Parts: sequence; structure tokens; C-alpha cells
Amino acid sequence: MARTRVLIMGAAGRDFHNFNLIFRNNDAYEVVAFTATQIPDISGRKYPAELSGPLYPKGIPIYDEAELTRLIHDLKVDEVVFAYSDVAHEYVMHRASQVMAAGANYRLIGTAQTMLKSTKPVVGVGAVRTGCGKSQTTRTVSKALRDLGYKVAVVRHPMPYGDLAKQAVQRFASAEDMLKHDVTIEEREEYEPHIENGVVVFAGVDYERILREVEKEADIVLWDGGNNDTPFFKPDLYFVIVDPLRPGHEQTYHPGETNLRMADVVVINKIDSATPEGLQKVRESIQALNPHARVIDAASPTFVENGDDIRGKKVLVIEDGPTLTHGEMTYGAGVVAARRFGAAVLVDPRPYAVRSIAATFQKYSKTGALLPAMGYGAEQRADLEDTIRATPCDMVIVATPIDLTRIIKIDQPTRRVRYELQELGNPTVAELLKDKFGPKA
Repeated sequence: MARTRVLIMGAAGRDFHNFNLIFRNNDAYEVVAFTATQIPDISGRKYPAELSGPLYPKGIPIYDEAELTRLIHDLKVDEVVFAYSDVAHEYVMHRASQVMAAGANYRLIGTAQTMLKSTKPVVGVGAVRTGCGKSQTTRTVSKALRDLGYKVAVVRHPMPYGDLAKQAVQRFASAEDMLKHDVTIEEREEYEPHIENGVVVFAGVDYERILREVEKEADIVLWDGGNNDTPFFKPDLYFVIVDPLRPGHEQTYHPGETNLRMADVVVINKIDSATPEGLQKVRESIQALNPHARVIDAASPTFVENGDDIRGKKVLVIEDGPTLTHGEMTYGAGVVAARRFGAAVLVDPRPYAVRSIAATFQKYSKTGALLPAMGYGAEQRADLEDTIRATPCDMVIVATPIDLTRIIKIDQPTRRVRYELQELGNPTVAELLKDKFGPKA
């Protein structure tokens, strides 16, 4: 019987995970290609033979998603699997229409087949969109579990932008580990805060192998989701963050709506900066889609050392990259801090952007007068440096989760914005974790 010829649409994360679990050793299918989008410099590479298994001794090519229709025809594709996240429902169905018009079937794969079961308890943290405040929530969960006496290891949603074979299983316990693996700015933003808190972080490509390594050294596995994807591990308790600054997105984005429907606990973040109408909308969505979930109200207050120095200055604001790009936010903690401390002007960096940073602005034209912290490789980090240097400002406000000055040179004076989760009322994260797991015996 002929094998079903499959193409997997992805962005170097969910696509590889689905392949590993469902297709890698399944001789009913032949995966003829991956396509890639969202992340620069992924297309034109291969999913390596070392990770592909014996059915794919030459590996599997990765193409740009722009070639999708041609690939379906040229490679005689029977089925296309959609496997990436943080996209509108309408976007998903436009891709479905394109695939079906080219003659192939279109498939979404559910959580039952793609969530690995652990021998240890798993706490998951996800969100309905990129930029909801998942990172500070994960740190809050981590602290609460450690306060209960548990040894916690964090497993981060994949960001495999380098040598995929070498990144199959990665463990980060120190700053030296990040240097050894030559991580991107986006990776460092997610790993560094956990490492500074004394928590080991695992990431990579092959998440079954990763999970088995984590189980050797953790009492509880903490899944730190990314890009509003669904968890790769089956959680015993699942926290999902919604964003009242983007009300309605919790019902109109994939797979954010899936996350909301799966949640045991929904965290309504950014209450301090949301409108009453936005808050009401997300509360109505929670009641409609998941009325049995526990709800935590929370804020994300900003902290700036020597923030008064911002007053009257012309400032360049640098925000988290994915939040501004495919997260579609037009401002973040940096803008909040700039306004709070009385900045005179937010300088628009777009006229001064160079090379890959200019291309980012062209692709994501709605970012506004902000600079996304893009740094997927040495060349892009250099482009970011040159863009900052060329932007005429008195001060740079850095609102990324890490101290950006550790990895790029910024000539202008800087002020770093920090933000943590602040729970408002009850229940709290710690209370719910104690109810679920109790103190460690």
C-alpha cells in the first residue's frame, strides 16, 4: 500500500514535535517536506537525518511557506498538516483553502496525540497570545513550587534556530551554558530569568528525550509554553493567561482558544492597564468557553531603577521581539514606563533601521514607534546595534526580559524595565498549587 505523502507547515517548533511523535517511525506516511514561516533563516535547511529516523536517511528539506502551492503539486502531496501557532482562525482557514484548492487534504492534529505523559507531575503555563505575560507567570509558579519544597525543572517550548542535530536535547544551568549553545536573544530572554533564580532549563527539538532527562532530576516538571502553543506534555494543572489589552483574541486565535478551553486556571493579566470594556470581554469569554476554570486577577507592574531620569528625555523604547511582531502588540512595558516617568518623545526607529531590522519593520508594519529586540543570530544582533546607534535619542528604555546590554553594545544611556506578576485578591497561584500538590513530604 502506498504511503501517504505529507507536507508539514511549521515554524521550527510544533512541526518538528508533531513529526517526532506521529510520523517519524510511521511507515504509513512519507513526510516529503516542511515549510517554514515566522522565524528568519529556517527555510533552505533540512530536518537532519540524525533526528529523522531510519525512514529518512537523507533528512527532510525545509522550504519557505511562500512555495506551498508549488510544493503540493511538484511533490505530489496528499496531506498538509498545519503545525504552528499564534495565528488568527481566519489565517488558518485561508491556508486550508489554499491547500484544498491545490488538491491536498488539510489536517490539524489534536492534543491527545501530541502531549507526552510524564512519570512526574507536570504544571503547564500557556497563553492565548504571545505577549500576555506568560514569562512572569511561569516565574511565579516556579517560586511557589519551590516554596512548597519541590525541585523544579523548566522545559521551554522549542526555539531551535541553530544546528538542529546539536540542539536535540539542551540543558541550561548557567550563563556559560547559554554562551556554549550560542543562544539567540529570544532564547536568552526565556532562559536567563529562570537560571538567575537557580532553576535549570531544558529545551531543544526531541521532547520525549528531553522529558526523560528532566524526570531524572525534578520532582515537578514545569512546562513553559511559547507562542501560545498547546503543551507538549500533559499537564496535571494548566495555567493559561489572557490579555484584556487584546480582548476577543482569546476566541479568535489558534490555538489560543484551545488553550482557554483546556485551562484549569485562567490568569487575567494587565488589569492595571486594561479598560473596563476589555476586562468585561475576556471575563465573558472565560464564562462562555470554560466556566469551570478558576480565575486569578493579576497586574504586571513595572519597575525602573532611577526612572525619574527618563523625564523630559527623547527615548527609544525596545520591547520583546515576538510580542511586537507576530504577537501584534503596538506597545509593551517599555512604553508604559516611558509614559509613567514623563518621557518627552518616543523616537521612531523605523527611519534609521538597517538591513534585517528594516526588513522586520517592512514585514510587520504595525509595530509603531518601537524597536523589537530581534536577534536570531550574530548578523541580526549587529543590525540591532547599528539601528540603536543610528536612532537620535537621549536614552534607550530596554523592556526585554533580560539585560540587553550584556549581549549588544548600546552607546546611549539606558534604563531597564522589569515586570513581575502581581496577584490581586484570591485565589493566588501559590494557593492553587498547594491545594493541588501540598507541601513536599
